[in-house]
Amino acid sequence: MRALRRRLTRAGLSGLIVTHLPDLRYLCGFTGSSAALAVTRWRACLFTDGRYGQQASEETQAAKVEVVTSSAAVAAVQWMAAQPGVRLAGFDPAWTSVAELARWKAALPGRLRRSLLAAVPGPMVERLRAVKDDDELVLMTEAARTGCTLFERILKYIRPGMAEVEIAAELEHQARLLGAEGMSFETIVASGARSALPHGRATGIPLPRRGFLTLDFGIIRNGYCSDMTRTIFLGKPRANERSVYQAVLEAQETAVATVAAGVRCGDVDEAARSILRREGLAEAFSHSTGHGVGLEIHEPPRIGAGQTSKLMPGMVVTIEPGVYLAGRFGIRIEDMVAVARTGRQILTPAPKALIEL
Repeated sequence: MRALRRRLTRAGLSGLIVTHLPDLRYLCGFTGSSAALAVTRWRACLFTDGRYGQQASEETQAAKVEVVTSSAAVAAVQWMAAQPGVRLAGFDPAWTSVAELARWKAALPGRLRRSLLAAVPGPMVERLRAVKDDDELVLMTEAARTGCTLFERILKYIRPGMAEVEIAAELEHQARLLGAEGMSFETIVASGARSALPHGRATGIPLPRRGFLTLDFGIIRNGYCSDMTRTIFLGKPRANERSVYQAVLEAQETAVATVAAGVRCGDVDEAARSILRREGLAEAFSHSTGHGVGLEIHEPPRIGAGQTSKLMPGMVVTIEPGVYLAGRFGIRIEDMVAVARTGRQILTPAPKALIEL
């Protein structure tokens, strides 16, 4: 809250309306599914409905709680308008629809409908969330290590002929047993030729006796997401399959080694891409090298071509280059990496050398 208020002052704003739920959790601890937070330079108030009255009072810190029967966001805007000294309140246009903004303005006195609310030029809370403090890093390390344990367990379960959905279901079942609140995203299990689909959702197709199997999954623990990908081989790989795997592994490890405070995100992307370009595989790498992760599975910064933003200590990013050869196979290897003041820390130290089952 203190950091946000400093940003409000620098931006010339008297307050901020916050409706994006991960931002709410970050600022005041509330984990429910319906609420809005109004923050001024001096006060903060969380608005929610009767379903969350007790929960909000138990979870919320640094903000007063009010239970309302109408729209929480409208109540937050009206509260903001009534605060002494508030002349200009920001809102994040990325999370505010045109229709919602119209409802907010309609609930204000006529004299304030044009003057009170202003779209902020960039996401204020999301930028704060990009840099994790020590407590957050502990939670994210726990989530990432749980993912590594899941990988170890699922390796013992996988057999040719099993359906991809069986693998996904067992992985998610084991995640719950290990204390996960849920999965960070829909689990990707893609085998054989389907491994060439970067986001190949698990299907009823049986695993082949021979071929690559990509597992991309993450869990949520204490609100924070993990994300990792490993590609293994069922049977014995041919020389060309092994060489492509080694190229992806070299690209991934080279990019990981480039991660450091002050390095441009585009340079990390280029570190991975240059290896694949050397091997004649650059055209088969069809997405960015990585992204930030935290309370959401995709957060700033973006590790992509031409990105000029610089890594900062406390950021947690994924490094996940891949090669996708349509109709043949695909390979992706992904780690979560925390940016340290000097160097980096890999949060997902599961084996990356090609595993053959």
